Amino acid sequence: MSDAAQPTAAEVRAAAEAVKAAIDRHLDAVERRTGDDDPAVYDAFNALAAAAEVYDELLYDRYDEVTPFEIPGADDSLPPYAGPAEPSALSVLIRRDYVVAEPPRLLAQAQRLADVDAGPGADDTSPVVGTSVHAALGVLFGEYEPDEIASRHKEFGLEEGDSTLWVSAGEAAPEPGEWLGAPFEDADPELVVCRFDVSAVFDEEDDADEDFAGPAVRGA
Repeated sequence: MSDAAQPTAAEVRAAAEAVKAAIDRHLDAVERRTGDDDPAVYDAFNALAAAAEVYDELLYDRYDEVTPFEIPGADDSLPPYAGPAEPSALSVLIRRDYVVAEPPRLLAQAQRLADVDAGPGADDTSPVVGTSVHAALGVLFGEYEPDEIASRHKEFGLEEGDSTLWVSAGEAAPEPGEWLGAPFEDADPELVVCRFDVSAVFDEEDDADEDFAGPAVRGA
């Protein structure tokens, strides 16, 4: 950034005062909250995140310094819960990503399963699946539950990617077959009771935190 575009020292100081005020408002909202999902706390948290981001940017532009703050914004978290207080139904939405890291291992495992299903007297009549990854995946997921595949993924030549699990509340269970055509289309973040995410990016963040010995402010 050129000298002409740099913020003034007064602007940096004003941004710092805004962070202090946002911290006070956030603490006040926490102390006065009426429940775990109080929207006032959510709004105060986002205001604190925005103020900290502005201060961090101005501090860097003016003094080439940064803060230790790491506060996720609204896009990184779920909105306030807006579902029923006493849910009578729930949906569990799961996504797990894999990389086919070792195709030969996957193909061999699938062919072994096909041979076992065919029986010892099949006389070469068992289906040949050991040459197609597409067919091998069908055999694998047809034989094992997803949780077992997750726990044994290396045996099948797979490498884990990101995964997430959402527990979503509802007033009533859907009718049989109602959502099968588009099972994830109606996923509403405001109805999520809790979620659990697994990603390598979290490991990278933890490593970065360990490299820095100072304090950090993190949001939940």
